[in-house]
Amino acid sequence: MLKSFQDHIARHRLCKATDKILLAVSGGLDSMVMLHLFHRAGYVVAVAHCNFQLRGAESDGDEAFVNEQCDKLKIPFYHEQFDTNNYAWEYNLSTQLAARTLRYTWFDEILRQEKYDKLATAHHLNDSLETVLINLSRGTGIDGLAGIPVENKSIIRPMLFATRSEIEAFARDEHIAWREDSSNLTDDYQRNFIRHHIMPLLKEINPSLEHTFLSTQEKVRGGVELINLAHATLEKEFIQRTDGKVLVHKSAFQSFHYPGSVLWEMTKRFGFNIEQCEEVIQSLHKQSGKKFLTNTHQLIIDREHIIISEMSSSWEELEVKLGDTKAVLGLWKLEIQQSDPVVTQNRLEAILDADRLHFPLTWRKWKAGDSFHPLGMNHHKKISDFLIDQKVSVTDKDQVTVLESNGETVWVVGYRVDNRFKITDQTKRALAIKVSLA
Repeated sequence: MLKSFQDHIARHRLCKATDKILLAVSGGLDSMVMLHLFHRAGYVVAVAHCNFQLRGAESDGDEAFVNEQCDKLKIPFYHEQFDTNNYAWEYNLSTQLAARTLRYTWFDEILRQEKYDKLATAHHLNDSLETVLINLSRGTGIDGLAGIPVENKSIIRPMLFATRSEIEAFARDEHIAWREDSSNLTDDYQRNFIRHHIMPLLKEINPSLEHTFLSTQEKVRGGVELINLAHATLEKEFIQRTDGKVLVHKSAFQSFHYPGSVLWEMTKRFGFNIEQCEEVIQSLHKQSGKKFLTNTHQLIIDREHIIISEMSSSWEELEVKLGDTKAVLGLWKLEIQQSDPVVTQNRLEAILDADRLHFPLTWRKWKAGDSFHPLGMNHHKKISDFLIDQKVSVTDKDQVTVLESNGETVWVVGYRVDNRFKITDQTKRALAIKVSLA
């Protein structure tokens, strides 16, 4: 395996013999084999270990084990403990995404401060195949069929040539110790479900599944290179860049059978999804001026071009003073006026009891821990739970705002009024507040 490891590094030019390499080592089978291969190949390495404190004594045992192995090999050892659950709660992230964010932020700090050239992770061939299956189950483009990239900026993946069974056989033959992660035995995560149930069924059809996938992966990556070349050609003919804007001439799409997918390949880096791109194409030759938004960019259909530009909107919390008739926050605009105390079915408009409001109101993005009394309920509910119930996507969730009066939520803007501020038979004065794209 050492020769295959060195050949893989050489073929993909992952690192030089003189590079200082930081190894992400959990203590599990894959990362421990990677550590020993780098050590035996004579590279200058150090180890970084994350203790996410998710498995109690087991997590602490992993940290102690990796520390001990590094002492034996006389390799520098960096370690950090993270309060992962609280971080996930505070930033409204899944535990997996929180852990990923924490570890790569910390890895970047070590690379920068200690001047390491590369970060090596121990992803192997099965990991890449599982990633493709996950991508397929969620919907993906051709990039998602290429699996885990061998290199991504300073991150290298020198174990992608080997299957999990090959790595385990090598570890047993070479008496390499490792720690088992008990969470890998459950089906709590989608990847584990695929590993335990889907992969065995696929291997009944093709016992050489991993190596067949390796061949397929090579073909897909060649296809990606051709697509990138075609995109560069298309850009020369139809795309202009000026004053921070990207202008795509409408005629670029006239010869394609799947123009929405072509537009998505052009704009996915700006956060646009395939549904938006299909709608853009359908609106392409209708009235100009239609606008499409992501968290970071806007796309406007002009007379001859599609114009993409970066959003410069501010999401800083702001005060809405008594007498204000308009306010803008991020992508959204509020319009405020006096109203008759009537009920509205328009979720983009709130009719509120004016005598229950205390100005100035506060308008801001929602945050973890916020709660309110949804219209029709006399008890509080966390806004995070409400948004899950409403099936609000992760992208849309980031754009949700709340309007507050004296620290109490008045309106989850565009979704639901707070029951305490609704119109009643006793309401004498009312305010109508409408929200629309700025």
